[in-house]
Amino acid sequence: MAKNVTANSEDYLRMYRQMVRIRTFEDNANQLYLTAKMPGLTHMYSGQEAVAVGICEALEKTDHITSTHRGHGHCVAKGAEFKEMFCELLGKAEGYCRGKGGSMHIADQANGNLGANAIVGGSAGIATGAALTAKRLGNGAVTVCFFGDGALGQGLLYEVMNMAALWKLPVIYACENNLYGEYTHVSEMAAGKLGGRAEAFGIEAFEVDGQDVLAVNQLTQELVARARKGEGPFFMALNTYRYHGHHVGDINRTYYRSKEEEADWKDNRDPITNFGAWLVKENIANAEDLDAIQAEIKAAATNAVTYALDAPYPPADEVDSHVFAA
Repeated sequence: MAKNVTANSEDYLRMYRQMVRIRTFEDNANQLYLTAKMPGLTHMYSGQEAVAVGICEALEKTDHITSTHRGHGHCVAKGAEFKEMFCELLGKAEGYCRGKGGSMHIADQANGNLGANAIVGGSAGIATGAALTAKRLGNGAVTVCFFGDGALGQGLLYEVMNMAALWKLPVIYACENNLYGEYTHVSEMAAGKLGGRAEAFGIEAFEVDGQDVLAVNQLTQELVARARKGEGPFFMALNTYRYHGHHVGDINRTYYRSKEEEADWKDNRDPITNFGAWLVKENIANAEDLDAIQAEIKAAATNAVTYALDAPYPPADEVDSHVFAA
């Protein structure tokens, strides 16, 4: 059964910790890029933490997720550790994919993360296949397919939603609507309601504030429980916002969104700040407790980065190992 986070203050604190862990990981990943220590690009998840944590806290370790090119948050929320993640970003042998996946292809199958995908919407087929497997095995596992609003332009998503609806698969399609597909506002690329696309296949669609971790978690718990009973699939539109650019090199964003818009989301709708204020209001924690959590996590991340920078690369003779060839 999924955790009942509404019954235990320790679960609330875990959710807060997980969101802080994601934000801290991203701060460090961004710094690794800016200091030219990390190969390639990466895509920051900062601002969207309540989505990943709210959803993954409603899942069991044996449930599955598929991720996106903006996938560090999903990976952390599903149970990944800092050391292995930073090693993966830096191409080191101790990374989750022995340094071969990097930022956009990181996977952690031991915790049910079937992998990030650099192709927009590219993991939809993988998620739906995992759900089909779970149904055929009868093991009760549920799969969550994370994707952004930009994936609504990909035909694969509609093909697999059609299959999932016909076969009543235990899969939840979680659309993280952060308002921008690269540099284009969602209103310029998606006509009508986002959930209307799923409803056309007879899939129940829901909309939730993606900055409210408790609202996300409550809805996900309900849908996961129903999916386990064979009532899936489902579609969630989670309204959220990315604080950084499309990728770490997208620094001057004023040509497609205003500084005022960014400031409003950061100052008034930050998921970590607002959830922390709620924890204090409900006497679950005080400000000193939250400061201590943040300090502990920042220290752990610093240690993990130092470890990863010093860790060895995989041997050259592994270049054609762990890969598939036609």
